[in-house]
Amino acid sequence: MSIQKDLSYGPVTISVPAGSQSKRLDQFLQAKFPSYSRSKLQAFIKQGAVTVNEKIVKPSYAIVCEDIIVLELPSEHHRKIEPEAIPLEILHEDAHLIVVNKPAGMVVHPARGNWSGTLSNALLHHCGTLSNANGDPGRPGVVHRLDQYTSGVIVSAKSDEAYYKLGQQFEHRTTQKEYLAITDGEPESNEGEIDLPLGPDSQNRLLHAVRLIGGRRAITHYEVQERLGGYAFIHVRPKTGRTHQIRVHLRSIGCPCLADFAYSERSEIRASDLGLEGDSILIKRQALHAFRLSIDHPASGDRMTFEATLPEDMKTTLEVLRRRASSERDGH
Repeated sequence: MSIQKDLSYGPVTISVPAGSQSKRLDQFLQAKFPSYSRSKLQAFIKQGAVTVNEKIVKPSYAIVCEDIIVLELPSEHHRKIEPEAIPLEILHEDAHLIVVNKPAGMVVHPARGNWSGTLSNALLHHCGTLSNANGDPGRPGVVHRLDQYTSGVIVSAKSDEAYYKLGQQFEHRTTQKEYLAITDGEPESNEGEIDLPLGPDSQNRLLHAVRLIGGRRAITHYEVQERLGGYAFIHVRPKTGRTHQIRVHLRSIGCPCLADFAYSERSEIRASDLGLEGDSILIKRQALHAFRLSIDHPASGDRMTFEATLPEDMKTTLEVLRRRASSERDGH
């Protein structure tokens, strides 16, 4: 994929790399620019703001290897990302990639309402440069994402080689992502697989829901680590990578992530919510942590596994739930 040198101003140019799966132009662009809806990108294409091999085409055009796509993005996508000296917990770094433990609350890359303080701002300050091979100046080095309030392991590409090869691994599902969650409710089975299609929520376009008709297949494997008297500590392995997949799937079995403001009834958990004295807040974001990621190194091919320790808010909440469950078992 060849990209023009300065993406901060002027049109974005993308050369479709060899090995890319055939897909519609509008689908291809939405994967590159997720802050835009597919309908808006279709409108750009119909208006002639997108050309392929210097020709105006339809949104349904099937891209092929070495197609040259030129897209004149709206001005907000040309906004230059400024490096910011934000502390990072670095798990691994080399010439090709950097792996960090993203804290809850940090947005991965700038978007509407979050133009600074993002992981991309921090990485640009630390690394100097990141891969621009994705064709989006607003998402340097981004090969996958975590929700703003989900903590844990995330990898970014420093070199274009790393971007291509890591991107293929995520696309072909050869990576292994593992999460830890505290749920509001206990699954009936100690282990299981949720195989339910997902799509945009018809009532709220910012959320997702199980969509038996028109949804995209999504599979999540879970295993209960501890039962905690109406709550549970769960190990989760998503086999697909749909938006909000784990959060929606856990809700679908009656066990949403604890304190998930979007998919549960409570946006924070206080000590008093668990029948304890005091009103201190234990956790005020979804109790979901990406604790382990396994990838093949893009240069050496070696399998590498990275782990991020459980954050303090989830540790504290677990300790309180364990004491509460123990007390209930002892009849106190």
